[in-house]
Amino acid sequence: MKKSRTSFVTNKFVTKNEKAEKYFSSKSHDSEIKGVDQQIYFAMKNVKAPKDWSATAIDIAASKYFRKTVKSESSIFALVDRITKGMNTAAKSSGLFSGPKDVQNFCEEIKYILLSQKAAFNSPVWFNLGLKEAYGLSSASEHFYWSKKLKEVVSVRDAYLHPQTSACFIQSIEDNLESIFDLVKSEAKLFKYGSGSGSNFSKLRGKNEMLSSGGHSSGLLSFLEVLDKAAGAIKSGGTTRRAAKMVSVDLDHPEIEEFISWKAKEEKKAQALISAGYSADLDGETYKSISGQNANNSVRVPDRFMNLLGQNKVWKLRNRHDAGVYKEIPADKLWQEICQAAWECADPGLQFDDNINRFHTCATTDKINASNPCSEYMFLDDSACNLASLNLVKFLDNKQSFLLEEFVHCVRVIFIAQECLIDHSSYPTKKIAENSHDFRPLGLGFANLGSFFMRKGIPYDSEEARAWAGFLTSIMTGVAYETSSQMAKEIGAFSGYKKNKTSMTKVMRKHQKAVNDIDWSMLPDSYRKLATDTWKSVVNLGQRYGYRNAQATVIAPTGTIGLIMDCDTTGIEPDFSLIKNKKLSGGGYLKIVNQSVPIALENLKYLPKDIERILIQIEETGSVLKSDIKAEHRAIFACATGDLALSPAAHLKMMAAVQPFISGAISKTVNLPASSSVQDVSETYIQAWKLGLKAVAIYRDGSKFVQPLSTANLTQKKIEAANHPACTECGYPTILESGCYRCTNCGTTTACSS
Repeated sequence: MKKSRTSFVTNKFVTKNEKAEKYFSSKSHDSEIKGVDQQIYFAMKNVKAPKDWSATAIDIAASKYFRKTVKSESSIFALVDRITKGMNTAAKSSGLFSGPKDVQNFCEEIKYILLSQKAAFNSPVWFNLGLKEAYGLSSASEHFYWSKKLKEVVSVRDAYLHPQTSACFIQSIEDNLESIFDLVKSEAKLFKYGSGSGSNFSKLRGKNEMLSSGGHSSGLLSFLEVLDKAAGAIKSGGTTRRAAKMVSVDLDHPEIEEFISWKAKEEKKAQALISAGYSADLDGETYKSISGQNANNSVRVPDRFMNLLGQNKVWKLRNRHDAGVYKEIPADKLWQEICQAAWECADPGLQFDDNINRFHTCATTDKINASNPCSEYMFLDDSACNLASLNLVKFLDNKQSFLLEEFVHCVRVIFIAQECLIDHSSYPTKKIAENSHDFRPLGLGFANLGSFFMRKGIPYDSEEARAWAGFLTSIMTGVAYETSSQMAKEIGAFSGYKKNKTSMTKVMRKHQKAVNDIDWSMLPDSYRKLATDTWKSVVNLGQRYGYRNAQATVIAPTGTIGLIMDCDTTGIEPDFSLIKNKKLSGGGYLKIVNQSVPIALENLKYLPKDIERILIQIEETGSVLKSDIKAEHRAIFACATGDLALSPAAHLKMMAAVQPFISGAISKTVNLPASSSVQDVSETYIQAWKLGLKAVAIYRDGSKFVQPLSTANLTQKKIEAANHPACTECGYPTILESGCYRCTNCGTTTACSS
């Protein structure tokens, strides 16, 4: 291996040549997951785990990520050991380390980070990495990977020799039957190994357009229905996670009106069937009989359309084959159709095409057309992104002070690990394998932001919180790109860098300039200097050496991995509710107040006896307003739901504080109350565009998965309960976070909100 001139990783947690396990006390846990009917869905005796892991984290890790065919994988330590054995192989071939001992020390540092729940890789890493190294498993599934020996992409029949470790894929599609059904095949491969896929379908001609062989095309919607059914038949990772899929369509497509109203019309069919007595379960006969339920739908909206709103101007829909004008429609009418559909069923979401491409690092190669299923990864067609997320709460000490040095260290370690996985991994198509090698996009992010603020006694909807969010994101992305440039110095910039040097430099300077927009009066002076110096280094190093990775960061949903990190909140989200169901080691649940609440009260200098009284009040009423929390402190405990719910503007402003520092975008759904109007949806979407967000989806309480129309007279609480679908695996209620309905009992992502 090449001897590196730069020391990429210094061990901070594990002394060199020692094992990470020695730093953790362990416990034995009888893992069990029961459904609401008390049926046992998963059980395993004597699961060994770090002492600090909760029963929920252990149960979900064991049920989702333990390999059922591997007898020795019966502990959290064995699971993490398997992952780091796979990482060892990847790191050895990366060219970044001077020898086997350096690789081993690096892997022990990763092992510590995973066991301490400071960070987690995306689910495909937990599903697939290390199966060959740890257990000699093989899988006869054809994938493609980059061969350093041959210096080209080659086919591999053993999917575990080069495992699929990326969660997010964007795939292209052409206007012919071969391409359409090739996409069905490649999506099936991705779903099988626990990943998601998104495509822009705008190249498919509308049903009004002629075929070269005579007759008319079947149209966009007819083929979307085919791919929707295929996705519905597959569970990700061979487990209980549903296939994840994004469908995006340009706003000038001939069938855009039909696409906009597609899900809303299908939901009305579902309501009629449920009213007639058919099952309302998501996996029941009603929802299986309607289309469009297995994907998020988004419309790609350009600035030129947004600038027409309120101007009494027309918007032109264009044929795909000859670009001729198919139809002219008033821009305000089309906008109203979008907002009406979103009001009815939370769909479609919006992707702002110009905002996205203004921050495109590889604009010379091609524009960004699409995203992954949750809209956080946005890059070139036929590309993939490996995600990982940092658990922000794990970087607070006992006094709720931020451990900045630990955070920076973990950013660096996890980002290098992600880079090592790129060429070690396999991909479903040759083109994706080529682009992954040539552009090397990565998606580092964070989770537990809402809990981070609550524990520090900072209201989510405040200038101080937005300053913190901007700082955390700027440092995370800055350190990642700084590390990327240092890697480029040693082993070369990504292959597409030279062609895209101008656009990438432009984007780096945009990130650098955005540092000045953070409200530094809310933060320590040293933080501003660190952010300024880091981005100065990013730009200067990039000018000399380029960058190893075309993209560095996203804010992902962190659904299942958030649960195994014991996160109270996912991604960028505020807390969903102050009341949680705590899983007991001996089985069953106990309703408790979110553990961030007593920590926050202690930080605010409340006396122990007062904290105890307040917790009882909140537990009994579910309300901050009905407790003895001082009026000046109540905003700290505002949540996404409840009688002290955050406004849509609060969600948007937090996203806007983070977006200027993110390579990709932010997976998030903006919550609107049931009483919101279509005009409220419109104002939310317009504000998101004006704030420079790349994508936005809304969810109006009571607008999806509703019971028969007679539920209109139910109380707001019952509407919300009916609106969130029961988990398809265990039957427990789900919660809506970061765009997905997530079961906190078994970890299953039941459905997406848009």
